[in-house]
Amino acid sequence: MHYHKILVIGGGLAGLRAAIECAPKADTAIISQVHPVRSHSGAAQGGVNAPLANNPEAKDDTWEKHAFDTIKGSDYLADQDSVEYMTKEAGPCIYEIEHWGCPFSRTDEGKIAQRPFGGAGYPRTCFAADKTGMFMLHTLWEVSVKMNIPLYEDRVMVDLVLDGDTCRGVICLNLRTGELEPFMAEAVIIASGGSGQIYGRSTNALISTGSAQSTCFRRGVPLKDMEFVQFHPTSLFGTNILMTEGARGEGGYLVNSLGERFMSKYASKAMELAPRDIVSRSIQTEINEGRGIDGKDFVHLDLRHLGREKILERLPGIRDLAINFVDVDPIEKPVPIQPGQHYSMGGIDTDVHGATKFKGLYAAGECGCVSVHGANRLGGNSLLDTVVFGKMSGRAAAEHVLGKAKLKEGEGAMNKCLREAKAKIDSLLARSGTENHADIRAEMKETMIKKVGIYRDKAPMEEALQKIRELKERYQRITVQNKGKSYNVDLFRAFELEGMLDVAEAIVVGALNREESRGAHSRLDFKERDDAKFLRHTIATYTAKGIEISYSPVKITKYKPEARRY
Repeated sequence: MHYHKILVIGGGLAGLRAAIECAPKADTAIISQVHPVRSHSGAAQGGVNAPLANNPEAKDDTWEKHAFDTIKGSDYLADQDSVEYMTKEAGPCIYEIEHWGCPFSRTDEGKIAQRPFGGAGYPRTCFAADKTGMFMLHTLWEVSVKMNIPLYEDRVMVDLVLDGDTCRGVICLNLRTGELEPFMAEAVIIASGGSGQIYGRSTNALISTGSAQSTCFRRGVPLKDMEFVQFHPTSLFGTNILMTEGARGEGGYLVNSLGERFMSKYASKAMELAPRDIVSRSIQTEINEGRGIDGKDFVHLDLRHLGREKILERLPGIRDLAINFVDVDPIEKPVPIQPGQHYSMGGIDTDVHGATKFKGLYAAGECGCVSVHGANRLGGNSLLDTVVFGKMSGRAAAEHVLGKAKLKEGEGAMNKCLREAKAKIDSLLARSGTENHADIRAEMKETMIKKVGIYRDKAPMEEALQKIRELKERYQRITVQNKGKSYNVDLFRAFELEGMLDVAEAIVVGALNREESRGAHSRLDFKERDDAKFLRHTIATYTAKGIEISYSPVKITKYKPEARRY
């Protein structure tokens, strides 16, 4: 049995930042499904927000203005105490990463360069060309190596060990050996990323399945605001690879089949830099009304007017992706794009310290919901969320474990959980049903993108809920064809699918119950925001009888809800 004071589940930005904060104070280890620099954090392109006021157009930017933009962009569902903390800490966190060696792009004066992003009153998005997430990820990985933080690679969390109201550790599947491994700890930080692979047409990596999140959910850890799913306006048509918002921040246009910059109809002031929910709906409306290019399901992202030099300097990764995947050089031709599922605003319910309802259990990054994004996340705030609340959860976990001896009384709960996990794996390998889990996964993804997507309506969502529950029933008859041990992807994909279906159900149930339109949750049958009934968080709890929905209040400090105008 492995033992560390603190375990961090996930080697992306949130996990690395949490571990870096913990390690000098307590024995800390990272458990990751992939090598940390292959984490999905590296796919973030455009930048990270901080009110540094380095751009000439943002000389009077402040954390208060950043907070207001974030809260307004969230359609007033964000917890304002969390937002205020994040925006106050934004500058120090970015300078900290800069001093660790992150190669941010620079102004002529040598300061960190900042570009405009959607929903912001000022250009406050710090960037490193269009590879910001990758550079930040490599920087934090290098710091973790310097600190000699142990890494358990090629492990996936398959169960959470709870003993009453206390977390005792996790059970992991070692992908190399095929064996289950118990990890005991006084604190566990879940930093496992999002669950975008529940949807078709997603910008998320294949590992972004919400597997650790769903494991916690099944053990009684509540999920918050899961119905709020963000669609990025510009994913590459055909593959849904991300085309960064930085492309529009640098001045890119969105153009329909008539050659119109159609955002003038939907957000005449902000145009292409309106919040993501507004831009995604605008693009989808153009497509739905027949103004997609050549009548197809895409419009154009036009960068040609930026010029060759600016594209090569500021957007080299975007150019490479467009050339390699659709054979389009954006210097010469417009790029075909469509909205794609991109981010989960909801996640494991935590407070501002990353703490859950269970002692010793924390969450940070996209898998958690400290509720700084509310109903709609502003571009550039996700990378900031990872480093600010990764740091905060690491600090809180370290304070929790200091002075505590090894909890020997947790070994009984650990051994019981290990037996249950082994029985579950053995049962999957022993099945000889008629269902193919890959087919069930594909049907789930198709159902979610078509019926619980950018626009939502009661009847399609009820059909989606019925379909998800049918898929859960069919899942009981799946077969795992590969009976081997080492790197049995067939087994693990089958295992994680059950949790993905649980999370999908939580999304649909939450969306059906929220009878209003707010941020990314846009209902055709309830088109207005309803603060009287739904200025509150949705809390989903897993029970043997099904998902239970309750609500909790939104924390409002000084920004009273008002209409969003762009």
